[in-house]
Amino acid sequence: MKPAAFDYYSPTSLDEALQLLRDIPGSKVIAGGQSLIPLMNFRLSRPSALVDLNAVDGLDRIQVVGGALRLGALVRHEELHRNPEVRSHLPVLAEAAGHIGHWAIRTRGTLGGSLAHADPAAELPAALTALGGVIELSGPEGQRKIPSEEFFLGYLMTDLRDDEILTAVEIPMQRDASWGFCEFARRPGDFALAGAFVEVRGDATGSVTWFGIAGRPERRAVTFSGDEAERHRMWAETLEMVDVEEEYRRRLASEAAEAAYRQAMGRGRQ
Repeated sequence: MKPAAFDYYSPTSLDEALQLLRDIPGSKVIAGGQSLIPLMNFRLSRPSALVDLNAVDGLDRIQVVGGALRLGALVRHEELHRNPEVRSHLPVLAEAAGHIGHWAIRTRGTLGGSLAHADPAAELPAALTALGGVIELSGPEGQRKIPSEEFFLGYLMTDLRDDEILTAVEIPMQRDASWGFCEFARRPGDFALAGAFVEVRGDATGSVTWFGIAGRPERRAVTFSGDEAERHRMWAETLEMVDVEEEYRRRLASEAAEAAYRQAMGRGRQ
């Protein structure tokens, strides 16, 4: 199918883009188009106009700001995977980005697009939630920042308003924890059936963030046992607190968490 007719705009500044969103009811922002264009082709989304952010300067930067890594909304998935700053300061994020779709998708898809689309099986919303990222939104009333755990509300739903643009995220660089990541998918490049990010701190506490098993990323604080059988009981009890629709996904989530935990323990602190 082809999309319904729409107007197209290519603003060169953030203010101009925000003005277009305000002035044109039913307009939507586009950057990589890897989520929105398929929805438009199936006519599940029929925006009256597309506001293309690709010509807006400054939204594709990666910077170290204080103790955090600041990532612009137009940073492509492949750049997240290969950028030296990301690989040095947040290697688990770089690893997860390399699991997104295929190379062609990663070279077009953007960080902001993935977060705004909020597919519960996508890697980046879960990574931001696991790493304690803060999402920056710009709108007619100025700028607001919201923790990623509060940004994702449910299946394809976020706190992003129609007249706002997601412009950047900031992720604290954590030196006192080790991280692991694992996901299960039917084929390389498919969305995950279940996946997990695991954070392990020196006092055997940490967290697990699951994705692909519920309507949004699910983060829980946990305490790790050195005994594998006890850990499996802990994963099972923790998953009881998550509304998992299918039993096989619950089992995959437990296995993903255990594999991510083992990976974190093998890496040491990052």
